[in-house]
Amino acid sequence: MRILVTGGTGFTGSHLVKRLLAREHDVVVLDNQKGIASDTLERQGAALKLGSVTDADLVRECVEGREVVYHLAAAFRKVNLPKHVYWDTNVTAMRDLLEVCREKGVRKVVYCSTQGVHGNVDHPPGNEDTPIEPEDYYQYTKYEGEKVARTFIQDGMDITTLRPTAIYGPGDPARFLMLFRRVQTGTFPFFGDGRALYHPLYIDNFIDAFELAAEKPEARGRTYLIADKHYYTIKEIVRKIARVMEVDLKIKHYPFWPLYAASAVVEAVYKPLPAEPPLFRRRADWFRQNRAFKIDRARAELGYEPAVDLDEGLARTYAWYRENGFL
Repeated sequence: MRILVTGGTGFTGSHLVKRLLAREHDVVVLDNQKGIASDTLERQGAALKLGSVTDADLVRECVEGREVVYHLAAAFRKVNLPKHVYWDTNVTAMRDLLEVCREKGVRKVVYCSTQGVHGNVDHPPGNEDTPIEPEDYYQYTKYEGEKVARTFIQDGMDITTLRPTAIYGPGDPARFLMLFRRVQTGTFPFFGDGRALYHPLYIDNFIDAFELAAEKPEARGRTYLIADKHYYTIKEIVRKIARVMEVDLKIKHYPFWPLYAASAVVEAVYKPLPAEPPLFRRRADWFRQNRAFKIDRARAELGYEPAVDLDEGLARTYAWYRENGFL
């Protein structure tokens, strides 16, 4: 097939593009920057277009002749990023992209949203019908993007929305790398009791879901939470990382609220500065928010069955970090 992947040089996007190229699809990648895998993607046959998804002319050029569009490009979380950047990228550009897809006769669009649209899950595990309660402007605009998609679905377009949980795996430059590095020190501080629920999603499992969403007729107009089979407490995940790394880990507990208050102060200090703050409230919330979901709908309608469990996923991720000098 002739496929466009927006945001295709990032962590998730590059894994998706590699899978599509391995299937011998004709893939165009649109991203505003080169990632660590960009050269590899080009060598494997992807056509890389550098530029913003907000560039209407470039988007039109990239969509031309494509049958399937995977839309992953987004303004992601940065504490000091102006709100208009989120809106322009995650909402306005979404609408413009879908307009071009409809005009050009694109058969299928798969939109990557986020579990974050549900916010903290008060009664875990949640599902696709759990209340929508975004807790930051990134999550809010991702859900606004979902609402844009629904208007095009009502007009007859074939669009599927995926809400991934906590994606990790080889190539992940941030989320789990911080956990591995902290565990490597031999001591892990928990602010609170460590019983908040976290739902990992190994990258290969997520890519399976992307392919199924594009292939299955049942996915037309539907929204799916995509996650691994099991969720865990954050303390369980940290202990599993320690076992993979063969680290004799010492865990220390501290009160949560002083950390949260300090996060707010640091955010305020950094607000006029160009640099990202080293500590902010969203990062602190990892210690207290529940993010755990059922994946029954994806299993029933897509035939989605996550093949890589957490132990294997962590082992593969750790090996990649070591081989590439991150640890």
